[in-house]
Amino acid sequence: MNDPAALPACVINCVVYDRHGKRRDISLDAISDVLAVDDGSFVWVGLYEPEDALLDKLQEEFGLHDLAVEDAQHAHQRPKIEAYGNSLFVAVHTAQMIDDHIRFGETHAFLGARYLVTVRHGASLSYAPVRTRVEREPELLALGPAYALYAGLDFIVDNYLPIVSEFRDSLNALEKDIFAESYSRDTVVKLYELKRELTQLRLAVSPMQDILAQLTRMHGGLVPEEVRLYFRDVLDHAVRINESTDTLREMLTAAMSVNLALVTVNQGEVVKKLAGWAALLAAPTLITSWYGMNFRHMPELEGRYSYAILVVVVGAVCIGLYRYLRKVRWL
Repeated sequence: MNDPAALPACVINCVVYDRHGKRRDISLDAISDVLAVDDGSFVWVGLYEPEDALLDKLQEEFGLHDLAVEDAQHAHQRPKIEAYGNSLFVAVHTAQMIDDHIRFGETHAFLGARYLVTVRHGASLSYAPVRTRVEREPELLALGPAYALYAGLDFIVDNYLPIVSEFRDSLNALEKDIFAESYSRDTVVKLYELKRELTQLRLAVSPMQDILAQLTRMHGGLVPEEVRLYFRDVLDHAVRINESTDTLREMLTAAMSVNLALVTVNQGEVVKKLAGWAALLAAPTLITSWYGMNFRHMPELEGRYSYAILVVVVGAVCIGLYRYLRKVRWL
């Protein structure tokens, strides 16, 4: 495989950057030849869901550790950073919005003194914009593969921002439904789904802070001092996103509690009104039920104006009870 154009479909790019940051496409077989010459260049290989045989090929070319290659062969890794001799293995989770839901993917990166291998799985945007951006700054790309890793991690963290913003907008849009007097099951379901996905996003963002913190303080042989400043900037972004995610989760919890509390209060008001009307009906029912009993000697049973007096008494009782219930706000 000497023709770069004949690369497998899962190989998105296989290039070498010289000490001045200039790009040159190469084949997979030429990787070991490039690394054999210590001329300040480094190799960047980008893969998307590669086959095991291809990873075995790259393991041979770069001398990757067996455990790191095994992790890259299988997705569903937890976000982490592992040191294997003179190389690093970094696993992070990516995220993007698809059909109003978060879809998560993974990016695994092998970082060596003169190479960077990125392996994408699942819902993960192409790093072509990253390569285009860094190639416009060859003086920074000349810092080595650590700067390319920074650019990739910065791209991943920046993609979290619009997701958090979209969730904030969704919460604001639900505010009217949250404070509605009537109960809506759809509102509670939407709030729950938002909180569930934000919790999943936090599981992706939170470990990123530890990974970036290590890259800013440790692994000096692979991360030059000039590049640590860039990792520190990405760490700051990750911290702010994590804090925003926690804030939104707390707001969603509060929104669910407020919505259910308002529904409970509203139901209590309905029960009070029903009880008030029941009391108004109970008073005349009680009085008239006396006269439904078969007794000869009852008050005003034989009087000429007994019916009218009874009507007035019942009306007075109902009016008095109605005014009292209005006063105590049961009606």
